[in-house]
Amino acid sequence: MVQANLIRLNVDEFIAQYSDCDSYELIDGELIDLEPTGLHEQVIGFIARKLNVEIDRLNLPYIIPHRCLIRISNDTAFRPDVIVLDQTQLVHESLWQYQAVITSNVAIKLIAEVVSTNWQNDYARKVEDYALLGVPEYWIADYLGLGGRDYIGTPKQPTITIGQLEGDRFQKRLFRQADSLSSAIFPELRVYAGAIFASGQG
Repeated sequence: MVQANLIRLNVDEFIAQYSDCDSYELIDGELIDLEPTGLHEQVIGFIARKLNVEIDRLNLPYIIPHRCLIRISNDTAFRPDVIVLDQTQLVHESLWQYQAVITSNVAIKLIAEVVSTNWQNDYARKVEDYALLGVPEYWIADYLGLGGRDYIGTPKQPTITIGQLEGDRFQKRLFRQADSLSSAIFPELRVYAGAIFASGQG
């Protein structure tokens, strides 16, 4: 994660200038270059594919957009790695017909972030902001085991953290190599954590 410049932007300015550029998000008015690697993108693609298969199998009215911003506040907009939206609820999103911008939790079913060098944001800042927004389920896919020991334990190892929203906080469970993920949004999903980790290998 690199601060691209020291110019402060509000969300409207950010959307006008960077909404079509996948590699930036805005945190507290600062433009953040996400600098995704190819392996990071492989993990994103794997998670999205597994979720799309389940969406198709169950004929759910959900979509996983390629590009999407979440407006958190006047100076913060996140660009989630994977977001599952209920298409039937997008009529309640005032910007959606014109821009791929989400402003509330009404259509959000699940968000997944794939950890890279900006792991502090995924484990701390986004956990808090997504919980306050009311995101029902939040995945943190730490395929390299980069997160701090307070988040993934000792010894550090690849870990999937899945948080289920209870009140305004996520109740989190950790999944390691041989563990089958447990999702309230997709309760019949059968994916092993190790398969996600393997998708990020060169």
